[in-house]
Amino acid sequence: MAALEVGRVCMKVAGREAGHYCIVLKKEGEAFVLVTGPKILTGVKRRKCNINHLEPLPDLLEIKEDAADEEILDAYEKAGLVTKLNLKRPSAAEVKAEKAKPKEEKKEVKKEEKAKKEKKK
Repeated sequence: MAALEVGRVCMKVAGREAGHYCIVLKKEGEAFVLVTGPKILTGVKRRKCNINHLEPLPDLLEIKEDAADEEILDAYEKAGLVTKLNLKRPSAAEVKAEKAKPKEEKKEVKKEEKAKKEKKK
């Protein structure tokens, strides 16, 4: 069994994302690791995962700990895993939209909170 070090490509074997590929980003204790797909490429969100729910694959990506999704997409491409694992590379527009999406949601939440505070006054 391959070690679960940073950059190890794994397949999730349990949970809602079972059967999807992911990358180990960081060790969090003895039983958990931080993983990501990234979601736009494989469907796996960035989250903490039990190591018993992962099946390590022989592939290893050259990434730093807690790398951004864009860096991981580039590492997949350089290693040739997009074609090897039959993954669909997202377009530049999809990547840009995904990157801008969380910022817009945060702004909306802040506006709603401000509106609630003003109503209470």
